Amino acid sequence: MPKSTLFLHPRIRTLADPEPFDGGIVAVDGRIAFIGAPDEAREFAGHGAETVELGGAALLPAFHDAHIHTGMMAIDRLGPDLRGIGSYAEALEALKVFRDENPGDGWVVGGSWDANPWTDGAPHKSDLDAIFGSRPVMLATIDGHADWANSAALELGGIGPDSVDPEGGRIERDAQGEVTGVLLESASAPLSAVAMPTLEHRMAELLDELQHELLATGLAHVTDIDGESVREGYLQLRDAGRLHLRVHKAVQGGDLQRAIAEGRRTGDGDDWVTTGPVKLFSDGALGPHTAHFHEEFEGEPGNTGIAVTSAEQLRESMRAASEAGLAIAVHAIGDMANTIVLDAFEATAKHAPQTGLRNRIEHAQHIKPADLARFHELSVIASMQPTHCTSDYPLSIRLLGERDTLHYPWQTLLNDGAALAFGSDAPVEPADPFFGIHAAVTRQRRDDEPAGGREPHERLTVWDAMRAYTLGAAYAAGLEHETGTLETGKFADFMVVDQDPFDIDPEALWRTQVLTTVVGGVVRFER
Repeated sequence: MPKSTLFLHPRIRTLADPEPFDGGIVAVDGRIAFIGAPDEAREFAGHGAETVELGGAALLPAFHDAHIHTGMMAIDRLGPDLRGIGSYAEALEALKVFRDENPGDGWVVGGSWDANPWTDGAPHKSDLDAIFGSRPVMLATIDGHADWANSAALELGGIGPDSVDPEGGRIERDAQGEVTGVLLESASAPLSAVAMPTLEHRMAELLDELQHELLATGLAHVTDIDGESVREGYLQLRDAGRLHLRVHKAVQGGDLQRAIAEGRRTGDGDDWVTTGPVKLFSDGALGPHTAHFHEEFEGEPGNTGIAVTSAEQLRESMRAASEAGLAIAVHAIGDMANTIVLDAFEATAKHAPQTGLRNRIEHAQHIKPADLARFHELSVIASMQPTHCTSDYPLSIRLLGERDTLHYPWQTLLNDGAALAFGSDAPVEPADPFFGIHAAVTRQRRDDEPAGGREPHERLTVWDAMRAYTLGAAYAAGLEHETGTLETGKFADFMVVDQDPFDIDPEALWRTQVLTTVVGGVVRFER
């Protein structure tokens, strides 16, 4: 007879019902066999059951991050960390420290830099050349939509004075026409093709380390957006019995034909690794001014961003994916990008079979009013990351000014009947889901700015924010029957926290700490 484990807690919140209760959860073979009153749970579990009495303020379903780059997080560990650095001079000093502490001749990657606040200089290959010499360097922006490379890296990637801008990308040049080393969007691809294979052999090891950090934030499930090496890393961990984090693994657009040839279909897999959607791109990001808008950026005549993928190519890929049984997830940040993607979903629905797959727009940050109702009408899930709203606040005000566009319209989308799925976009933002819950409920940064919250009418309740980070993310993955709430038959995935998010001031939500994370009825993290 399978072994059962009884977990007792005086304040269980299932998120299937708004009211908490004193109760017990009986886990058998990784799933919830019973949930209810303590005495009934004890009787169901039987005398031989292991009993775990959990402390903390509340027991809740574990989180599911609907959009995370665990491969990027893993690779970032190997390089310098420039996030939060306020000037170019400081960035160069940090790179010198990294060089001195990490000698060698292999690729330097990582970075997570943001030049928007730098007023004393702009990234240039010559400065990297002076620090690293012939050692190849490729440092990504914090949003991953641009890279800063030195001469050695550019040479290895075949980028020189005569290189032309690729479709969906741009090679930045200075006033003299010289390549600066800053590569936007698809222009970085030749360097990535050379650099990444030198690092990916360590992926399983790095993901093994990373999963413990994610479990400590209450995450039991992630929808990972990175490439095939990450998939292989997770499969290696699963086969070795070392994977304790459930992974819904997206397929990169460049790997679509490979996935089709291998017969992958969204939802296929086992309890630990399932095939996710195909990830396509419509535009860039706000940070490097490449998000695609109907109107140009303030103070940048002619710049409406970059259409990373043409509308025709986007529709072809979406149709191929849909016909192969693969759900579609398209990155769209600017309002024009969202219009184009919604148009493409509408066209795909007319020509491809109605598969019931959960299609989604990733980010959906800036939306024209006329497009809002189309999310519900086309059954397109808004897969959004709440901390982008608060982190981007000063930059978006400067770049976008006043225009007929809604920014991060969570409440309006819900009111219109759209489905919301929340994630972090880590490492672009911190992975901690309670940071996202706080941003969704207050629309403020963790320093309480802006006062009153950005467009406060779009704030969510704690209930809606928590559900978007649990059941909403599960629904987007087609796994709402397996996870997202605590109910009989679902995975025994839950967490215990030090304060009940439903009973505290919203401003304190981000301070919530996870004390215990249980995955499949096994304690995988304890503080």
